[in-house]
Amino acid sequence: MAFEREQREALYLLEGIENGNVPTVEVGSLIDEADPALVYLVFTWLRARYGADHPAAEGVIGRLVELTNGSSSVNDKMREGKSDPIVTWFEDEHSYRELDSRDFIALIVDKLEG
Repeated sequence: MAFEREQREALYLLEGIENGNVPTVEVGSLIDEADPALVYLVFTWLRARYGADHPAAEGVIGRLVELTNGSSSVNDKMREGKSDPIVTWFEDEHSYRELDSRDFIALIVDKLEG
């Protein structure tokens, strides 16, 4: 599989936020190193998957809020990532809810690195 390391790192970021099993400081460092489009897509995927009706929404969305409130660099990455052509491609071709976390990350990383 192409880009295995990059996929593992991106999935670690997504699942760290999703499951709350990675300290916020470490997640912040991962975000600082990540591509802005990846950051935007991961945050948006989590928001789409964890709507108000989801039992884990409070925890997941709470972690996203904590990350965005705790660092201006996260907000900068989100703004920059939102305008990336890969985000436009993904949103035109796919739905955030159609892919599970592994398929989502594999697709995004392959597009970013390809």
